Amino acid sequence: MDDGAPHPPVSTNGFFDLHGPATPSRPVIVSVPHAGRDYPADLLAQARVRPEILQRLEDRWADLLVQPLIARGFTVLVARAARAMIDLNRHEREVDPVMLRDVPHGAALHSSAKLRGGLGLLPRRLPGAQELWRGPLSWAEVQRRIDQVHRPYHAMLAQLMKAAHDAYGHAILVDLHSMPPLSPPAPGRRAPGMVLGDRFGRSASSRLMALIADMAEAHGVATAQNHPYAGDYLLERHGRPGRGMHAIQVEIDRTLYLDVTLDRPGPGIERMRGLVTDIAEALARELPREEYALAAE
Repeated sequence: MDDGAPHPPVSTNGFFDLHGPATPSRPVIVSVPHAGRDYPADLLAQARVRPEILQRLEDRWADLLVQPLIARGFTVLVARAARAMIDLNRHEREVDPVMLRDVPHGAALHSSAKLRGGLGLLPRRLPGAQELWRGPLSWAEVQRRIDQVHRPYHAMLAQLMKAAHDAYGHAILVDLHSMPPLSPPAPGRRAPGMVLGDRFGRSASSRLMALIADMAEAHGVATAQNHPYAGDYLLERHGRPGRGMHAIQVEIDRTLYLDVTLDRPGPGIERMRGLVTDIAEALARELPREEYALAAE
């Protein structure tokens, strides 16, 4: 039996760890992009806020939820680089120009609602914290982070998805995140403890979404779909349901597995580990169906 303790990775590039076989033993791949806790000294030196403010960007300890999956031989990709350094769930050109200096002429930058809210590829600000950094970054430094962290992470995910698809005829990416607690949708109703995102049907089959929702409800966790989190760049890039490549974002309420301070693992972590494990196992048993592509379009 798995004791839930950390398991060493099979391979690492220093910025993320790959657990499990490169040719997945099941059609399910799990990604944990926002739980990284590595803060290099030079990154902290650039910050105008305390490290605990930067930690608010993390999906705090979400990587602990996948430890039983790692023990069971699932293929799991876990970021080590902190989200404060680079956000793996944003496009590599989704950068606020205010954060850059010496931008090459003609460089194409992308805007988005998340970026305008301060949460682009390079997080700029948080509610109550305002500006996170002392000054703009050089273009060369941004490219270094993209080349060392962002592109290799997505290249690895693409490789794993292809390997799973080649082996099983379909691939399912579960992109695991955590979220602050949500308000109940209406008086007398439970607040969602889990939000499932498929970019409103563009990144995965609705049947797979329903399977996850049913599993969560069986564990006593209410779910919502695509509101307020529909998924972002990871799903946009890797979800191609018409080609048998499904990608679903799973957001879990942090109060369900952290302590009252939302800083350390809490008494609910075993329950949430069990739910994440059951979801992955159920998806792994689900056989591909011809109507998947039709349901997702």
